Amino acid sequence: METVQIKYFNDQFQRLQAMQPGLIANIRNEGFQSFNKQGIPTIKNEEWKYTGINSLFKKEFQLGEDIANAITKKDIDAFRLPGYEKANELVFINGKYIPELSVIRSSQNEFEVLTLDEAANGKYKNIITAHFNKSSDVIKDGLQALNTSLIDGGVFIYIHKNKEVKHPVYIYHIADARANHLLAQPRSLVYAEPNASLRLAETFGTIGTMDSFTNGVMELIACEGARVEYYRIQNDVPNASQVTTTHIRQTGKSYVSTVVISLNGDVIRNNVNIVMEAAYNEAHMYGLYLLKGHTHVDNHTLVDNTKPNCFSNEYYKGILDEHSTGVFNGKIFVRQDAQKTNAYQSNKNILLSDDASINTKPQLEIFADDVKCSHGCTVGQLDEEALFYLRTRGIPAAHAKSMLLNAFAEDIVQQIKLEPLRHYVEELIQNRLLVN
Repeated sequence: METVQIKYFNDQFQRLQAMQPGLIANIRNEGFQSFNKQGIPTIKNEEWKYTGINSLFKKEFQLGEDIANAITKKDIDAFRLPGYEKANELVFINGKYIPELSVIRSSQNEFEVLTLDEAANGKYKNIITAHFNKSSDVIKDGLQALNTSLIDGGVFIYIHKNKEVKHPVYIYHIADARANHLLAQPRSLVYAEPNASLRLAETFGTIGTMDSFTNGVMELIACEGARVEYYRIQNDVPNASQVTTTHIRQTGKSYVSTVVISLNGDVIRNNVNIVMEAAYNEAHMYGLYLLKGHTHVDNHTLVDNTKPNCFSNEYYKGILDEHSTGVFNGKIFVRQDAQKTNAYQSNKNILLSDDASINTKPQLEIFADDVKCSHGCTVGQLDEEALFYLRTRGIPAAHAKSMLLNAFAEDIVQQIKLEPLRHYVEELIQNRLLVN
């Protein structure tokens, strides 16, 4: 990484430390010390073997300080997800939560939204102290540390005990890349109390033709009896790159489902980690990457079973065309005390072009002796016999191909339980496949 960029990060860290002392500053300092040791990962790092993220930092990224009047509510309209009229909308501009542009429709009796500084210096200090930045214990790389080093404008989402947040929570990450190459670093902590219920969706958008890079971290705590559905939709412009980490800890017997849909962008890395810290936890992880052009998507997943009688199901699918590239690296750990674990992992891919490629690496590490675990992957092309069958029924080649690919993707899309969001994704996929 260029020396000028390192100096810039150092200057920004010092500025934040001077402006924002306290608990978050202490955590920020830990992150900066770690970043100085690790730096930006390169392909020499085994976990980044197929994703050359360090080349992006040859550009001089700026954090985007002057954001007060840069983005308007009208600008946000272009990025709103269907069903927003009945959703809580949290807006991040250049990585910072902007309350003035956000809309909270649910009662405070159901959930609360505060800045990280407000939570750390107020009644939720104990939760922040106990749970914030615990993802760094698992994720050991410089990008995670860089996000922690420059925490600014983060958000804390608290779901009250025995409450269901009836309106889903939509999070919009909008990057203003009209003037400079932009580095956005959103940070959030979501805490679901016992028997709380939440549906949460994140999406990303860029304004401008300069390069944007979003390096985001979300930590989510699911307590006893909590139920959480998490969705991530990535359909940004070709000059937008993302490294996003969702680190979920199931501290009590709870239910978690995640769905990651990746369609457009430059370099995209999705880290989805689930740590099962209590017995009888249940987790589902789904992903679909539908790629073309030179888009590169790297899906890294982790399920860490630390207690007995847990169940996890992981299913990722990819469709790659033109010069696109994909990576799937899934890990399942079954610790010695995690007897009677049921864990399943599958990755299936279709290559539509000789120039497209996929590197897939499902992994199991089992230290218990009474478990049911499986993992596998497939890489292939469209079924020529099925395509021929449809053609003999008078279906044009393009539509026959679209039908088969839609069928391949459908069982992932159906895992999106929010109906407006599911229909939106179905339409995006349909439009993409018809173009192809």
